[in-house]
Amino acid sequence: MSGQRKDIHNSNIPVLCEACEARHKGVCGSLSADQLSYLSKNSVRKSVEAGVELMSDSENVSSYNNILSGVVKLTKMLPDGRQQIVGLQFAPDFLGRPFRASSQTTAEATTDVKLCSFPRSIVDKMIRETPELEHKLHEQALAELDEAREWMLTLGRKTAAEKVANFLYMIATHVEPGAGEDEELTFDLPLTRADIADFLGLTIETVSRQLTKLRKDGVIQIVNNRHITVPDIERLAWRAQVD
Repeated sequence: MSGQRKDIHNSNIPVLCEACEARHKGVCGSLSADQLSYLSKNSVRKSVEAGVELMSDSENVSSYNNILSGVVKLTKMLPDGRQQIVGLQFAPDFLGRPFRASSQTTAEATTDVKLCSFPRSIVDKMIRETPELEHKLHEQALAELDEAREWMLTLGRKTAAEKVANFLYMIATHVEPGAGEDEELTFDLPLTRADIADFLGLTIETVSRQLTKLRKDGVIQIVNNRHITVPDIERLAWRAQVD
């Protein structure tokens, strides 16, 4: 290990990491060039098709992942088989639960996903040695907690119309986070109508009806049921009652 550390001591940031969003906005942004080089040598880039399970509930975790592109849904299942989508993760989110040996949710690629995967043992060691990395992971956990509280408000108090608009606003702002207020946003829905209904606590018919209303009102444009264009994000935010 010491010899390996010596080899990377004067190395520059790995080529694969230079343009990686996880380095600029994700947890890898807290690592030095030496640490990035070491982690890169022990990481694997993966392309996963939509519908593939990445991690199951209560599974022992042997690796963590940075989401490089695509959307991952997190679900919990009741003993009788009923399922609830409890969250979505986007690039450059960190997929995994540090400080616990097993996962607490099932993670599934809901679109084609690209991941950077690395052994849990290496990351856990880096967490112990790098306060900045631990701080960054806590920041993400707190951000997810804030989002969960906002989603509780959406599910508990907002109307069906506001819920659907809120869902579209969340997808639009995560898929195109750097877009300006005056820019037109375009994306594909990462969930089926059934999954959106499950996520929002609505029926499929209600989701379809509210999407149609948003389209007729000119808030969104829909092509082939999945391709969405948002001409004015502020107008969608107003319909979603987002601050």
